[in-house]
Amino acid sequence: MKLKIGIFDSGIGGFTILNSLLKTRNDVEVFYLADLQRVPYGNKDFEQIRSFAKEICIWFKDKNLDALLIACNTTNACALDILENNLQIPSFDLINSVSEIVFKKYIGVLATPATIRSSYYKKIIESKRENIKVFQQACPEFVSEIEKTNLNFSKLNNLSKIYLNSLLKENIEEIILGCSHYPLIYNLLKNNIHSNIRIIDPSAALINKFNNSFLISKNYDCESISYDNIMFFVTAKREEFSKKVKYWLKINKEIRLVNLRSND
Repeated sequence: MKLKIGIFDSGIGGFTILNSLLKTRNDVEVFYLADLQRVPYGNKDFEQIRSFAKEICIWFKDKNLDALLIACNTTNACALDILENNLQIPSFDLINSVSEIVFKKYIGVLATPATIRSSYYKKIIESKRENIKVFQQACPEFVSEIEKTNLNFSKLNNLSKIYLNSLLKENIEEIILGCSHYPLIYNLLKNNIHSNIRIIDPSAALINKFNNSFLISKNYDCESISYDNIMFFVTAKREEFSKKVKYWLKINKEIRLVNLRSND
């Protein structure tokens, strides 16, 4: 029996969570929802994001999910309570998961403007350990650039240098990629920091927490990644998303168009 799992993001950022999941197990059936009609979430205000979260819950309600993997850090930071209270199924989020694997004293967080405004990363991490300092940096242009069909690596590299600059001045020892899109440019970020600074992708922590709650049967040992039981849904730009799935995941899949807005 396969577990029914929901993953949602404003766009392709959830691919990092999806791949982290599929690298560890193949006993899942995934409903992947990308709200491309309103990407990026990170530049929206608090109440807008909470409204989006309510609509996402309504859409997932009849899918009979066993668990929800919250791939969007911005929704995680601004509307975790809505997701947990409305769906009433086990929900696994990036911020609380990654806060358990932070070990150093000086921590940097790269995230969207909305996530940084919430200070959720800072509050959670500093509440769990004494003598730890969290420095935050908003990255307003990253998601829009990463979502492009043709990536401008020169621009992404320049943006990386700008966003990393303030964190590096604080002598940080670890950097959390506080948006699920950012691990997609992991190597580019790595090339712009000193080799002794650890880059943390929260998706690994989230999937580890999920796997500890839903134990993997020996019958479902994962030898290679399979996307056979993954269904993709978008709120707009179906053809464009299909190209992104092919580019990032190296597969061709049917992309279904759905409507989230309850007032449409």
